[in-house]
Amino acid sequence: MKVSRRQFIKIGGKNLLGAIIIWSAFPSLLQGVSSPEAVRKVSPAPTPTQRGHYWRFIVDIRKCIGCGKCVKACKLENDVPLEPEYNRTWVERYVITENEEILVDSPNAGIDGFTADYMNIKYRNLDIRKSFFVPKLCNHCDKPPCVPVCPVGATYATKEGVILVDRKGCIGCRYCVQACPYGARFLDPRLKVVDKCTWCYHRITKGLPPACVEVCPVGARVFGDLRDPESAVSKIIREETVGILKPEIGCENKVYYVGLEEGVR
Repeated sequence: MKVSRRQFIKIGGKNLLGAIIIWSAFPSLLQGVSSPEAVRKVSPAPTPTQRGHYWRFIVDIRKCIGCGKCVKACKLENDVPLEPEYNRTWVERYVITENEEILVDSPNAGIDGFTADYMNIKYRNLDIRKSFFVPKLCNHCDKPPCVPVCPVGATYATKEGVILVDRKGCIGCRYCVQACPYGARFLDPRLKVVDKCTWCYHRITKGLPPACVEVCPVGARVFGDLRDPESAVSKIIREETVGILKPEIGCENKVYYVGLEEGVR
């Protein structure tokens, strides 16, 4: 789809007001998790009469070892640029000191793993109470801020609720990149179009798991259908306390976390 400079400016002007309205509708986009109670709020389960898949992705922070295999598999499977600033998924290390100071690092997006805390000069003289790894990816929200701000409809939701980007339609304006409160989108420097996690849509439509789920050696990533009561995600949601990132925004994320703590953003 070719859009001239004049057409783009005209489209952008019409949609600027829409973008402002979206941000106004989510006034807390720049705020973090407000309380331990807040992180336990998740979207309600669908009614049994609904048809089709209702995908959910679960990350168990308690299990993640920060090996980076998920990041590497994602880049290889989806032809993501190798530079560390371009990622469909990445891993962050959270270090909490005895004084409740929270430090976060993600060297090379976690693709090469992490140096042990005691070997990292950044943490060597700190009294560390706890450290853990938090994988991040697109949350495929039920109320995604990225979709309504796209001036050409290139960002859209499938019937299963997966948020995708039509590369043929994307004009690279980056409105959606700015609207995403999770930093999950980037502009591909080769194609000049926006890219993001798709939950490996080309795989899940064939009954295969996302590449990052398949390679995780400890089962920290789980993907499945919430409408199937026997699926792994359904069982985890029934048996564990799960939370989402920035629940106060109201995006109704589809990526749930087990072991989520206050301060994880």
